[in-house]
Amino acid sequence: MTALGSMRKKKTTNLLTEVELEFMNELWALGQGSVRDVLDRLPPDRNLAYTSGATILRILDEKGFVESRKNGKTLSYTPLLEKDRYQARSLQNLSRTLFDDTPATLVARLVDDAGLSEADLEDIRALVERRLQNDSG
Repeated sequence: MTALGSMRKKKTTNLLTEVELEFMNELWALGQGSVRDVLDRLPPDRNLAYTSGATILRILDEKGFVESRKNGKTLSYTPLLEKDRYQARSLQNLSRTLFDDTPATLVARLVDDAGLSEADLEDIRALVERRLQNDSG
């Protein structure tokens, strides 16, 4: 690996851009895949060029979110970060930056959403009650 290549591998960031997240969601669903595998899972109206997909996956590799392996002539990409860990990281960042590091404010905004059904709210209540029971028991 060249000195430049090893420097690129050290580029890290905690959060994904919108398009990087779109690609990571497909890789998480696949477990691993090539540029073509990921592009084939995107909605047809997305219409991304192969080279654009390859660039996005290369950037994800440089940022340390995926690992690439040569499989014949094709590169195969595997997520290095689990989806639930990324979700937790994203929510912590959102709580810190948009909700003044007050998780209750974030949850209040969520439950005040008129789009939530009664069933959604019951699910949220059950999750909170289960967490409280686990913490006290």
